Amino acid sequence: MNKIQMTTPLVEMDGDEMTRILWKDIKDILLLPYIDLKTEYYDLGLPERDRTNDQVTVDSALATQKYGVAVKCATITPNAQRMDEYKLHQMWKSPNGTIRAILDGTVFRTPIMVKGISPVVKNWKKPITIARHAYGDVYKATEYRVPGPGKAELVFTDEQGKELSRQTVYDYECPGVLQAQYNKDSSIYSFARSCFQFALDSKKDLWFATKDTISKKYDHTFKDIFQEVFDKEYKEKFDAAGITYFYTLIDDAVARVVRSEGGYIWACKNYDGDVMSDMVSTAFGSLAMMTSVLVSPDGKYEYEAAHGTVTRHYYKYLKGETTSTNPIATIFAWTGALRKRGELDGLQDLCAFADKLDEACIATIEGGTMTKDLAGLWEGDIPANPVDSRAFLEAIRGQLEQRL
Repeated sequence: MNKIQMTTPLVEMDGDEMTRILWKDIKDILLLPYIDLKTEYYDLGLPERDRTNDQVTVDSALATQKYGVAVKCATITPNAQRMDEYKLHQMWKSPNGTIRAILDGTVFRTPIMVKGISPVVKNWKKPITIARHAYGDVYKATEYRVPGPGKAELVFTDEQGKELSRQTVYDYECPGVLQAQYNKDSSIYSFARSCFQFALDSKKDLWFATKDTISKKYDHTFKDIFQEVFDKEYKEKFDAAGITYFYTLIDDAVARVVRSEGGYIWACKNYDGDVMSDMVSTAFGSLAMMTSVLVSPDGKYEYEAAHGTVTRHYYKYLKGETTSTNPIATIFAWTGALRKRGELDGLQDLCAFADKLDEACIATIEGGTMTKDLAGLWEGDIPANPVDSRAFLEAIRGQLEQRL
């Protein structure tokens, strides 16, 4: 067959450890035989980030701004152990955090559902997408261990040095802890627009939840900005698309989510999204079956798997042992990016290929062939046939060939 042609390159961000090995295998087995793949390549593996003083991460994000679509392999965010293991010059920041900051993007995570692996919540029939505002809040908070009795105050001074507000947080009568967190209107507006745009693109209802009844300034600002953006920019578009925007308190949202059938986008503040994305992914089956896409408010997309670099399997691989590492989320990162590239460039054959590869992945698992992590969750009528990673990719290729 003639290879599918591309007109605009994808930004390709390579990664670390076992997912880096799978990255090459996925390209060799499932992509390059069928697509004249055009990418602008950036090596975000830890050695290259260290060699370039992390400039390669910045360059990859700027390239995403230029070309509009990127696909990213899982990467290591180093700790003290990794500093020693990789002989790093410093403990580099999370590449995901750097890319998010440059693109001003929101992370959307969606489970991949297959027949034979049932969600823990029995009435969930459709995927639930978590949209996490990955900025500020407790992750950038300033903290202080209070040594003893005294007054804690919240003070704001404007750029001219004039004190505009001074409020007592608490009069401590004993030791304790103190924390101050922040957010910005500009980031919340970007978060809201990304969520509304993603809901339109995927034609799904959007839910948003905070605790504005308790947090009457902080959380209420989120609620007010979302409502403003919806009313001014998206209400007519949502009506035309037949989808809805729904706001409720976070505790009510949790109860509604558990009782629902799924099939919507659930937008959460930073901490809520961090917790709920893990809850949703685990309840649907496996973090290895969870897609992740970063969407900027001006329509730039970066696709990746939601999981990490699978370090344990990588050490086995280095010893020459065969591993059964699940590549599904990484494959779906590629198909998501290829589909979006096809949509933006008007390449229907590229979109169709992405759809067929997704179908081939699902059909392979539903036919009983899967990696060992899924075999432990399998409830299908056909006995599970756990295989190693390469055999699994070859089985997917067999299913793909039937569809081309």
